Amino acid sequence: MKLFSTKKDFMISEQGISQIEKVMIGGIQQYLLIQSENVSNPVLLILHGGPGLPIPGVSSRSSDFVLATTTKELVKHYTLIFWDQRGSGKTFDKQISMESLNIDQFISDTHEVVQFLKNKFNEQKIYLAGYSWGTILGLRLVHENPSDFHAYIGISQIVNWTQNDVLCLEWTLNKARSNKNDKAIRELEQCGHPPYTESPDQWVTLRKWMAKYKTMIYTDGHVKHPGMKLAISLLLRSPDYSIQDTINTMAGFQKIYTQRMIEDFAEINFNETIKKVEVPVYFLHGRKDVHVYGELVDEFYEALEAPAGKHFFWLEKSSHIYHPDDAREIESILIDIKELLDNK
Repeated sequence: MKLFSTKKDFMISEQGISQIEKVMIGGIQQYLLIQSENVSNPVLLILHGGPGLPIPGVSSRSSDFVLATTTKELVKHYTLIFWDQRGSGKTFDKQISMESLNIDQFISDTHEVVQFLKNKFNEQKIYLAGYSWGTILGLRLVHENPSDFHAYIGISQIVNWTQNDVLCLEWTLNKARSNKNDKAIRELEQCGHPPYTESPDQWVTLRKWMAKYKTMIYTDGHVKHPGMKLAISLLLRSPDYSIQDTINTMAGFQKIYTQRMIEDFAEINFNETIKKVEVPVYFLHGRKDVHVYGELVDEFYEALEAPAGKHFFWLEKSSHIYHPDDAREIESILIDIKELLDNK
């Protein structure tokens, strides 16, 4: 069953905006995609996952399905911004300093992007959403700078990196044992127990076998999914990505997992560092996700103080890359959030 074609899914009218913008952020040139049918609509910045996997990103111009949401209706309600982060996609630069690949620098870059968007569109506040890795940047930023934001939306929110790795290792080892895969069992056991801070190879090995057992995608006898091939096709069919940009995306994804980054990952535990958020908070999570575990988000959500309101939405057909039906539901939720807050 073909769920999405390889052609462009929609076009922005002449009254709107659809452009790539190159901006100096964090001392390097970084790239943004801006799409909207009406630039007077509020700004929504969506932070991509990875780190190093820029979908949704600059490659996503006129693409409806972008792994975490659909966008054809979204651009009618928001001025929608995608950004290829440091080391990713069109922002990739082989000369980039390895020392700059750390979470504090990514947070600083994101803060600069937010300020740029506020100034460009003359907005006091914007909407901020993160997907997977992007939720680490997003949640920290709204916690530290709530006056910049109308609301925060965490799509596949990461809460405690090490505890999530514990659950991922347990699930993957169980899969390997049930499949009697001696090589997988041996390599996974050799990784040891999280946190993985001795070498990037530990984390890479775990993720290799998670990919083998398809933790990113959920399918069953009734639920079908276009799969990881669609993610690659989003890069290849982009009018704004050359073949070299796609190659750079793969290279950047590998380069970004430095020793400093894996040490930073091990420190992520929002249960300890973020007890309260001052803006409205929304968490959206795939019910079948065994890549970023929803139970950790649910526990965090229950304990979180959110005086402006908090809401949790489960997406029933999805693991980590959202089923197209759930992606449309996420788009609908994002539109509803704007309309709800507009009417307050």
